[in-house]
Order: sequence, then C-alpha cells, then structure tokens
Amino acid sequence: MTSMAACLAMTLGLAACAPDGPTSDNADAQTNGTQSQTASAGAVAIFTPSDGVTISGNTPLNKWTKFVPALTQSLRDAGVAKKRIMASSADDLDKQSRDIQDYVVSGVSASDAAQSDAAQSDATDTADAKHTTLVVAPVTSPDDTVRQYGDYLDQTVANSTDGGTADAKGSTEGTDTEAVERLASALRLAQENGMHVILLAGTIPGFQPDVYVRMSTAEQIGAVQARKLADKLELDKTSVDNPKNIEVLLPYSVAATDGSASGDAQDATPSDDSAAFAKAAFKGVWSVLQPYFRSGQAVSPSGMLTADTGDDDWMNVAFASSKDTDVRDELRRRLGMDDHAKTHTRIDGIIAMNDYVASGVVKELTDLGYTGSAADINPEITISGIVENITGKKDLQRGKVPDPIKAPEADGETTDGNDDADAAKNAETINARWPIVTGYGAYVDSMPQIVAGQQWMTALENRDALADDVAKASLALNAGSKLSKADVAALGSAKINGKTTPVISEDLLAVSASNLKATLIDTGYISLAEAGL
Repeated sequence: MTSMAACLAMTLGLAACAPDGPTSDNADAQTNGTQSQTASAGAVAIFTPSDGVTISGNTPLNKWTKFVPALTQSLRDAGVAKKRIMASSADDLDKQSRDIQDYVVSGVSASDAAQSDAAQSDATDTADAKHTTLVVAPVTSPDDTVRQYGDYLDQTVANSTDGGTADAKGSTEGTDTEAVERLASALRLAQENGMHVILLAGTIPGFQPDVYVRMSTAEQIGAVQARKLADKLELDKTSVDNPKNIEVLLPYSVAATDGSASGDAQDATPSDDSAAFAKAAFKGVWSVLQPYFRSGQAVSPSGMLTADTGDDDWMNVAFASSKDTDVRDELRRRLGMDDHAKTHTRIDGIIAMNDYVASGVVKELTDLGYTGSAADINPEITISGIVENITGKKDLQRGKVPDPIKAPEADGETTDGNDDADAAKNAETINARWPIVTGYGAYVDSMPQIVAGQQWMTALENRDALADDVAKASLALNAGSKLSKADVAALGSAKINGKTTPVISEDLLAVSASNLKATLIDTGYISLAEAGL
C-alpha cells in the first residue's frame, strides 16, 4: 500500500514535486506549454499478470514482460511523461484486485486534493482522475495446455480456475469470486470518479470497460493455421483423385478430478479450460477445412475427420497431453506407424495448434523417417535460399507447387512386375515426404526449425501494433474525446457483457521462413542468433 501510494503521489500529484522553473518570461511560457501538453496527455497506470511458467523450457515470444515496455515506449512517444506512467504486476487475481483497489481509492483522494490545491494556485501540472486511464490485463489461471499459447489469450476471468482437489478447488474458487467482485467494484469506482478503464485480453463479469482490447482467441488461432495450411497446399486446386492428407492435433489437459493420466482422449476428461479452448480452436480450424473434406479434396489418414464431421466433433481429434511423449505417441497412432515400419503413411499437412506440439511432431516425423522439409513443397525455394533471404542476401522466388492429378499409385495401369515395383517406389517416395506443420506462439526455441523448413509456420499477436493502439486510446480517453477510428484504425465494436463496447483488435501475424526476417528480426522481436543463424 505504501509503495502504491508513493506511485500515486508521483502519478497524480506532480505539481508539488515539480522542480522550481526558470524565471524568465520566455522560460515560463515554455514551461507552461509543456505542462499543459503533459497534463492533457494525462497519466496511465498499467496492471498486468506476472509472466506464467511455460513447460519444457519452450517460451512463447509474447509475454506480459514484453508488452509493458512496448506500451510504455508507445505512451512516451505519444507525449505521456515517464513519471506519469506506472506499471504493476501480480501473480494472482487476489493481489491484483487489492493493488487496483488501493490505487483507485488513493487516486480519487489524491485527485480531489490536487484539484483543491489547483483552485487556489496557478498550478497546471495536475493529472486528475478524468485525465487518468487504467490499463488492466486481469490475472487468469489457465491450465498447462492453454498456457502453451502464450499470455495474451482472450479469457473470461470467472472461468479461469479449474483444477486441484475438491477442497482446494472450493477454497480457490471462493477466493477468486471475492477477488473478481473486488476488482469489478474497484474499476467501477474508478469510472464513477472520472477515470477510464481499458481491459486487455480478459473480460470481467459485472464490469463494462471503456475499451476492450482483444489480443487473440482460440478460434482465431485455429483459423489462421488452417488458412495458411490451405494456401500452402493449394487445396482449392487439389483434385479429388489425389486429395491432401491432413491431421489436426488438438491437445488438452486432463481434469484433476478425472483420475486418468493415460493420455488417451477416449478415457480422460479435459479440464474446463482445455475443453473450452479446444472446442473454439477446432471451430476456427473447421471453418476453413470443412469444405475441402466435404468435397473430397482433403482426407484424414486416421479417419478421425470426415465429410460428416461438424464443429461439435472436436473430441475426435483431441488428445490428452501431459507428458512430452504424448504428442509423439498420438502422431504414431494417427499414422499407424512405428520405428520399424517399412513404408510410410502419406501425410501432407499437420495442424499442431501450438509450437510445443509442433516440436513434438517434428521429432516424431524425424524418427519415423520422413524426409525433406516444407521448402520441398515449393521446389524453387531451397533451405540455403531461405537462410540467404533471412540474412538479407537473397529474395525468395516462389514457384508453383507441382502435384499430379491422381495419386501416384493410381497413375496408369501396370503391365509387369517391374512396373509394379516402380509404382510402389514412386508411391513410397511421395508418402515419405515431409508434411506442412503449423504451430502458434512463435516460441524462440522453434525458430531454428522454421528456418530449417521442418515447421512451416507459427503465429503471434501483433504486440507492437497493439501497444500503439492502447497508447492512442489512452490519450484520447484522457483528453475527454470519444474514441473513433481516427484515433485508432483498428477500432471496432462488439458485445462485452451484453453491451456494445469499443473493441481494439489487430490481425495475428503469421510467420514462415519467407517473412521471418521482415516480421520478427527487422522489427526487433528476435535476434539472428535466436533464429539459429
């Protein structure tokens, strides 16, 4: 409370802390102009979760510890003084709700006192409540699988707890309920006293923000991978006589009350978090792929996806993922293969959902003897060409994907044993080709396998654009303006808790070897060394 009050004193009551200014008329005019501009920009308080722990050392690129500096820089570039920007993090909702409550209560008192002092003096450097915006990313508690998608996932705070023993779970849920109510109450108090609230990546029951920032959703994550897969495989041009073989790997965490740790989707119940995410993610995938399965241009080697599959059949492709080996075991089952298999099951594309799963897929495909890389799907792009492109030495030239109208084993009629052998060899060559593998999260550890062509693409939120959007929205709110697309080009609207609310949303960034340099390296997201170069 003491440290928070100190921050408030600096953020909201700066007139008393300002050093003595110059005495000349010109200096006074310049100082007053700067003070007016700073006061107009107002103050911004940022509350985010402490970064979550990612399993197996795999780290999604977009973390809250990356967003806060980006937002701070955007605010400073927009004219907010450094001393008027406060950032706080918390590792649970209870602490965050108390921190925000303390800030708001102290802020209202400081604002009232500052306004009273200003009325009796010529002070203009005062950021009162109406010139203050709270930027809040509510703390959620996603399970291990959902956490693999990164920190910015859109969630509802009330639904974020799932797991633990019955007694512990009941105690946790009670604490969370109190924290949610405290948080909503504190934010309503802030609004009632003229402050503005921008929510990031999480809605709060019973509270209506001034602006909501939707960073990423499960449906978006599924859809972007399916679209990129469909484009890369040119499904629109695929013949029904030579369909593409596609699998979707949908991981989930097992509910703590299930008691099953077998890793088999048939006898393990997903946690509430995982079930909600997986269902929405599959809806996104299927919105893109369903037409191709219905037309016969795409098939599933395992038979788990068919022309009759619907959005509600997501459990058909879901599997429990609690150990590093679960992904590899599931892929073997889907392909019906083991290390001793003499022939390969054809697989053209695998939607792995996130980079953690994609990493397991890459390892298993290697062990099963699949050869080549995603670059082979486009023969004019070589791995050396990809590396030269990333290091700035060469531009990639894209060529048309060659694909026979009919599957190799069905081409022509065989007339003797040699023809049979040649046909079998040709079919095995096709079947053993490395497939397109997609993921999400832009894990730093996954960058080398993207450069190597083992993983075709990943995706992530456009962090820098979102930071700029939030900064612009904060300044507009602090200035008393009604937010419009003139302020933030990415502004739209949507129902939040049943009420139409301004919503900021940026398209996800899809990253493959061909644009990795421009998207991640040139922009400073990662270094050449982190890309494995």
